[in-house]
Amino acid sequence: MGGLAALRGLLARPLASYYLLISSAGLLLVIGLTMVFSATSVKAYAEEGTAFAALTKQAIFAVIGIVAFWACQRLPARTFRVLGGPVLGLSVVLLLLLNLLLAYGSLFDTAPKIGPLEANLLWLYLGPIQLQPSELAKFGMVLWGADVIARKGAKLGWWKELATPLFPVVGLLFVLVGYNDLGTMLCLLALVIGLLWAAGVRKRVFAVLSVLGLAGVALLVAVASLGAGSGEKGAKNYRLARLTYFINRPPPDECGDPCYQADQARYAIDLGGWFGTGLGQSRTKWNWLPAAGNDFIFAVIAEELGVVGCVVVLVLFAVLAYTGLRIARRVEDPFRRLAAAAVTTWLVSQAVINIGGVVGLLPITGLPLPFISDGGSALVVTLAAVGMLASFARAEPDAARALHARPPARWVRLVWAPLPPLPGRRRRPATPPADRGSVPRARARREDDDETAPRGARGTRARAGSASERRR
Repeated sequence: MGGLAALRGLLARPLASYYLLISSAGLLLVIGLTMVFSATSVKAYAEEGTAFAALTKQAIFAVIGIVAFWACQRLPARTFRVLGGPVLGLSVVLLLLLNLLLAYGSLFDTAPKIGPLEANLLWLYLGPIQLQPSELAKFGMVLWGADVIARKGAKLGWWKELATPLFPVVGLLFVLVGYNDLGTMLCLLALVIGLLWAAGVRKRVFAVLSVLGLAGVALLVAVASLGAGSGEKGAKNYRLARLTYFINRPPPDECGDPCYQADQARYAIDLGGWFGTGLGQSRTKWNWLPAAGNDFIFAVIAEELGVVGCVVVLVLFAVLAYTGLRIARRVEDPFRRLAAAAVTTWLVSQAVINIGGVVGLLPITGLPLPFISDGGSALVVTLAAVGMLASFARAEPDAARALHARPPARWVRLVWAPLPPLPGRRRRPATPPADRGSVPRARARREDDDETAPRGARGTRARAGSASERRR
């Protein structure tokens, strides 16, 4: 009981959401850098002559992401609302460019490259710069979608307000992203559901969305059966093979390449046991698990740190989910509430899809594990989204009052973050003057008064007295 009371006391503090968010995201980032080094050291040493090659690259992106976090936590909500349209528009342009290059390479049976632009399945290369436009599309969808829904407000009960312009843009993103990346399409679907859930949309809308989502998945499977999304020549139908083998899994000796990484991941989990083989002692990273540093890094965590390490990672993601929903519940601004719920749904659903694919509960989709997997674009965008959540956490009414009551030093406000705005006082709406209304309404009110009048002798005498007074 004493521990629960202490926990309630900590959670009751004004800045509890802010510190929970910083601590959980920071610990996940540290675990990610450690496991990226452990999972990629052998391959990096064999290919580049140094075991620190992948770690150095990931650390550089982590520094860029921390800068993005710092910048986003300083911004007010109105700036995020303004940035929503440009960020989403830029991501759509990059996705169009990526798909056009891939289509060009498929039509002319050549490399998907025009000048300095080159495409490779999910990545777009602009000279030395490597981008993953789908990661930017998630953040842009959060900002733009939250702004649009917050502006519509009570009108969301009408299908017309939901259909324009939210659904067309979501459909366009599904087509552009889902062509090559089923996992990101599912993540975007979860993000949109989180937005609509936070907005209080009716349940029948979610039913329609579920039907449309299943229809979209079926369409993508049909397109995959024609060879779309294969990525490499001669490696067609890999998406269809993953889904087929997940539903009806053949014996290991008959599965072949589509099951190879999934089987190796389960072998790694089995080797780890309760406490793991020890940090850096993984066997599967010796080229047995090709994607050990990104998509299947959770398998390396399970092998080296065991069940205990996996539980620590899951608990940190649970704390992150709780904190995000806590922020969404406590803020007063509708945009902040919607954006916080959308970011939380995005990060948690992506973690669930990745971990579920590694342990065999879900089909493999290729989504990275947030904060932990090797990947620059995903890490920078994720830390920027967490920075926006930190800005919202400081804008909670209790947190804002506490910061204004005991403000930090001036240099701290200049370097780290300015003071959030104080929450406005809720004014009671002025009572409008009574409207006498039309004659039928007045007659209805008199009838209601007669029905609610007291019964019995006293009521009869009262009505008689009033009638006699009227006759006078």
